Amino acid sequence: MRKVMVAMLLGLILTGSAMAQMKSLTIIAPAAPGGGWDQTARMMQQALQQGGIASPVKVMNVPGAGGTIGLAQFVSNDKAKPDVLMAMGLIMVGAVLTNKSPVTLAQITPIARLTGEYEVLVVPAASPYKTLADFMKAWKENPGMAIAGGSAGGTDHMLAGLLAKASGVDVNKVNYVPHSGGGESIASLIGNQVAAGINGLGELVPFIKSGKLRALAISSDKRLAGMDIPTFTEQSVNLTLANWRGVVAPPGISVPQKAALVAMVDKMHQSQQWKDILKKNDWIDLYQSGAPFDAYLKDEDKRATEVLRSIGLVK
Repeated sequence: MRKVMVAMLLGLILTGSAMAQMKSLTIIAPAAPGGGWDQTARMMQQALQQGGIASPVKVMNVPGAGGTIGLAQFVSNDKAKPDVLMAMGLIMVGAVLTNKSPVTLAQITPIARLTGEYEVLVVPAASPYKTLADFMKAWKENPGMAIAGGSAGGTDHMLAGLLAKASGVDVNKVNYVPHSGGGESIASLIGNQVAAGINGLGELVPFIKSGKLRALAISSDKRLAGMDIPTFTEQSVNLTLANWRGVVAPPGISVPQKAALVAMVDKMHQSQQWKDILKKNDWIDLYQSGAPFDAYLKDEDKRATEVLRSIGLVK
């Protein structure tokens, strides 16, 4: 018992020492400004600084290839740095597979899963498709209609493939137009360059509320409070999917340094600032940190591989 107490005390001392050494924090957003990872990084920046948990906190965007360009730079340039984090999520799990990235998530240090978010199928305000049934009828007649979304192999792409499969549209004929982030995808929708688009709810809410985009369906299992968006399932399409986002540290940091980062993010999750951010952005609280998130990340790699194989994106 005494040995356990001594070990715990030593761990707390080392963790506290690691936190004390952190003079500043950088959060990498591996996407262009305006998308979900950028929002996650900037909301973390806000909560950490306003909660007095870490300061200063800097956000740096490294867009491209579903986050795998940022991932590669993160693993090589930030190795062993205990003051750098990177936002990531299910999209990156899929992008690593579809882009055949030489750098994988097995090389990073898991810290925490933060949020979940449902996906929404939208069309431009001037679109002739008023309902999901309208869109599905036209899509079956013309499977090559352009559908915008985030990176190839990401959650948006997964939903497009699963929707096609559930609706009898040939998945091999789906014309999915990937973008490096939600900001660019939404711009193509508002510019009427594509017939429809799929993005996370938080990214789309301002444009749905302003009338620039029309929401046809959401991937939740039931309607969300305050959101007049019908689910896929209530429109006879058996489809639900939740995207998740988290944060990781570079490879090569010490055990106390990892514990310090987990403790810092734990504290942020408990703060009122973070609770307010979750509510404001309609993000689902899926918080999980430490060893459970380590195991979850490995399981997600297996699950994403199975989904991408089922829709023909991974052989």
